[in-house]
Amino acid sequence: MSNTELKKGRLGVLGIVFFVVAASAPLVGMTGAVPVAMLAGNGAAAPGAYLAVGLVLLLFSVGYTAMSSRVTNSGAFFAYVGRGLGTNAGVASAFASLVGYITIQLAIYGFFGGIVAGEMAARFAIDLPWYVWTLLAWLIVTGLSLLSVDIGAKVLGVLMILEVLSLFVTAIVILVSGGPEGMNFGASFSPDQIFVGGFAGGAGIAIAFAFASFIGFEATAIYGEESTNPKRAVPRATYWAIGLITVLFAITSFAMVTGMGASKIFDEVIARSAIDEVPLANPAGVLFSLADQYVGPWMSQVMSILVISSLFAGLLAFQNASGRYFFALGRGGVLPKRFGATNKAGAPVAGVILTSVLAAAVMIYFAVMALDPVLNLFFWMSAITAIAIIFVEILVSIAVVVHFMKEGGENVWRSKVAPIAAAVGLALGLYLLMSRFNLLAGTVPEGVDPSLPESAWQLNSLGWGLVLTPFIAALIGYVYAMVNKKENASLVKDILS
Repeated sequence: MSNTELKKGRLGVLGIVFFVVAASAPLVGMTGAVPVAMLAGNGAAAPGAYLAVGLVLLLFSVGYTAMSSRVTNSGAFFAYVGRGLGTNAGVASAFASLVGYITIQLAIYGFFGGIVAGEMAARFAIDLPWYVWTLLAWLIVTGLSLLSVDIGAKVLGVLMILEVLSLFVTAIVILVSGGPEGMNFGASFSPDQIFVGGFAGGAGIAIAFAFASFIGFEATAIYGEESTNPKRAVPRATYWAIGLITVLFAITSFAMVTGMGASKIFDEVIARSAIDEVPLANPAGVLFSLADQYVGPWMSQVMSILVISSLFAGLLAFQNASGRYFFALGRGGVLPKRFGATNKAGAPVAGVILTSVLAAAVMIYFAVMALDPVLNLFFWMSAITAIAIIFVEILVSIAVVVHFMKEGGENVWRSKVAPIAAAVGLALGLYLLMSRFNLLAGTVPEGVDPSLPESAWQLNSLGWGLVLTPFIAALIGYVYAMVNKKENASLVKDILS
């Protein structure tokens, strides 16, 4: 086997699903994003927003999986865009994708450090700075990423199963009990409730947070080269992953609404998440208090540990994704050749190391500047990720349509209707994410309340710099590809192989 190939046959459908569901970190979404979507967004209809976004992403998956049967490449997004829109656009999308995967890993490192530092201080009186715990995780993640990919899949599989079980058990117990008002499907899933407040108001905020919560599912095709049968495994894993994430998010958030009572949702979220009368100071308190109330204190204790393991699983998943993107670019000639080589375990060693070096550099900067790991590192980086990935998903949807218009070989639903509908839905999502970036990242001008409809698009200079980062990266990638014609020739060969 050439050392420019990833080891084949290491992952089946379940292994790929483990990686991508772990990347979406569902427990983190339920404890961090859902309470904000409820309070600042559309209240009891937040579950409907998550369901609506899941359906849009299922539409995206139709064209995405159709393309996966034509192209098998560890840099899936850029290979798909390159096949449909040309190599220059493909490289542009690769640069934007790398921004997305690197920033989400940085965001998780920040959240991990903040959470573990708090837990260790509270439970064991071990009071160490956040970056100490982050460095420990960084070392373990880097080490595991240099091993065979199936080892990482086994670690993620155990963590993911425990995480999903804790959410499903809690949700089922709450729904069976009926809560104080019973199950009110209309309040959570009726279209007029989901879109209450309009896209400029509550509905837009909830949908923006829902889109941000799904980041990670699209990585299925990245592992195609290492799967047992990529033409079958990638489509199946994609549908299983997005289906599982959608059902999990919708059912768990609906159980949270049921447990609090749909008519009292705003007061309940405030009461359960407040610290010193500051709402949402502890958003995890909403789910944890419900677990205490309906299942028992042991469940919230288990969840507090699983939040940490969920974050670690996300770190490992995105480390693997970033490393494989660098590998694909190295093999395609965009980056130096050493990035297109693997070690004896079949891991893309140069990409893994570069990903770790970049992460370490940014975390050292945040530590030296005494910036907060959650309020700054997590919120800033995760907001950039959401924009980068949705932007590239739009390009992929357009590329699917263009490719099959030229080449044929697919039915109208898979080649045109679904990807066009997905592109429209994703474009709406991108608009909402960008217009509400001030709320997602906390980058508002002084004196502006980001929760108000009229505050849309109001960003300070830092906010504008962050929100434009994926587009600047894409522009740099496009220009780079235009200038480096020799590398483009290598990339064409890799995309069309």
